[in-house]
Amino acid sequence: MRDLERVAVVGAGRLGTALATALADAGLGVEGPLRRGELPGPDAGVVLLCVPDREIASAASAIPSGPVVGHCSGVSTLAPLGAHRGFSLHPLMTVPAAGATDFRGVACAVSGDAVAEALARRLGMRPITIADENRAAYHAAASMASNFLVALEDAAERVGRTAGLTRDDLLPLVRATVENWARLGSDALTGPLTRGDEDTIALHRGALAVRAPELLTLYDTMVEVARR
Repeated sequence: MRDLERVAVVGAGRLGTALATALADAGLGVEGPLRRGELPGPDAGVVLLCVPDREIASAASAIPSGPVVGHCSGVSTLAPLGAHRGFSLHPLMTVPAAGATDFRGVACAVSGDAVAEALARRLGMRPITIADENRAAYHAAASMASNFLVALEDAAERVGRTAGLTRDDLLPLVRATVENWARLGSDALTGPLTRGDEDTIALHRGALAVRAPELLTLYDTMVEVARR
């Protein structure tokens, strides 16, 4: 696809940096990641906006007509792209602040111009289609699967530290749990709730009330979710 001969990435945050690197590694000509106020050159066939959702419309309006313009928002439709030939490309992947991101095998929500699917496949991703009315639920699921997991494990680490545990001590348990969930879904649940051991739950609550009272509401909420 001729449009892919040169891709300009606008936005030098985590995702913009990771995608620019991955696209270059895939053999595409890449300009950027460009920072705020920088415009792509006239030879860019595709402009990929890796900016916060609230800034997509203003960033798109600054791009002259000609290139295909896309955004990387999981929740936004194509409307903020205005009159451009538009697309969206949202890798279903977490992108940390440090280190390269491997996008191979990752599901990627695409919509709009065919360049979206072409870009996803060049990066080894698996394109999926999400209807506009489902995008908020799609993005909520992604946030729960990634961000909430980090927050929950951070809470577990904080409680564990009061008993002398480290992150490294908890890590094999976390990894095994994720792998079990991948194979078994909710049947991977173990522990006192599956045994009906309410006395142990009460002991947990007593320890949290003394050592990490700010986490007691979180614990109670997760107990009820797991119980259901």
